Amino acid sequence: MKTQTIIFLWALLSSSLNAQSAHNDTITLIAVGDIMQGTNFPNASYLPPAGRNLLEPLQAITRNADVTFGNSEGTFLDRGGIAKTCDDSTRCYAFRQPTIFADYLADAGFDLMSLANNHSGDFGDKGRTSTMYNLSRVGIYHAGYASWPDTIFTKNGVRYGFCAFSPNKGTLSIHNIAAAQKIVRKLAAKVDIVIVSMHGGAEGDSADHVTRETEWFLGENRGNVYQFAHAMIDAGADVIFGSGPHVTRAIELYNDRLIAYSLGNFCTYARFNLRDKGNHGPLLKIEVDKNGRFLAGQVIGIKQPGSGGPVLDPTGRAINEMRKLSLEDFPESPLVIDRIGRILRKKS
Repeated sequence: MKTQTIIFLWALLSSSLNAQSAHNDTITLIAVGDIMQGTNFPNASYLPPAGRNLLEPLQAITRNADVTFGNSEGTFLDRGGIAKTCDDSTRCYAFRQPTIFADYLADAGFDLMSLANNHSGDFGDKGRTSTMYNLSRVGIYHAGYASWPDTIFTKNGVRYGFCAFSPNKGTLSIHNIAAAQKIVRKLAAKVDIVIVSMHGGAEGDSADHVTRETEWFLGENRGNVYQFAHAMIDAGADVIFGSGPHVTRAIELYNDRLIAYSLGNFCTYARFNLRDKGNHGPLLKIEVDKNGRFLAGQVIGIKQPGSGGPVLDPTGRAINEMRKLSLEDFPESPLVIDRIGRILRKKS
């Protein structure tokens, strides 16, 4: 889709969002799901064509927020490192993204990335060190490693705190809720807005519902994301962005704070399952006030044709799925998503 068309559509959607809010003093956040722009491991056949920036088609959108967030699946490392090993080699994937891909994230307007997921340790300490260095090099804030649990930054006069959790070794644990709450409380005492990322829940097309129970995948305890998200908001978090299931899940409003339980796949080239529910997902744009209370929102549908790379989806499939799942999983929530993706409060 041509850049001019994207800008036009985004202008329409943005005006719809602004009309909902009618607040002058707002903070705009954009969030997307999993990002892995291609890997040179086990070989370069899993990279997009040389010079192709997969994020470029949507950067007119992703640049248009106070803070733009995504989940970084894998490392930023050109060569070397010790690739992880798995008990089942047929289900073992290690992602080593060339470091230029960090520049592509910055060009697309990303400010913040979660490092807490099952691919954060794919190339050991060398991969973690290179990932943090290269994100810092391009001005992207990040957190989620056990060695780098949280971060605080200021943008446009607003002070943000960020932390990220997963069930995986080397990251902040999604299972230790008391410890997670302690981190959130510490951030909440220092900043205006606390953003929390959670990478948890089962995976695949059948895992699109929030069960409100502990979820398992391939014998691994992937956490109770409902319990975790509510506990983080109780501790002072203002917005929760979820990833991990690789499919779209519901949104919920809890204590006037937004929870997005899974934003699916956003830009996942070649090594991800991009069939059926895995090849599309929501881009979420929300407005909150200076205290973190949800004001308004817009869901944008994206898809990944071929081997991957996001473009706008004119069918709005992710909008329809998030709308349906939110009604089914959280009928008590005061939010509803309309057919064009606006996130509205239910009429009393």
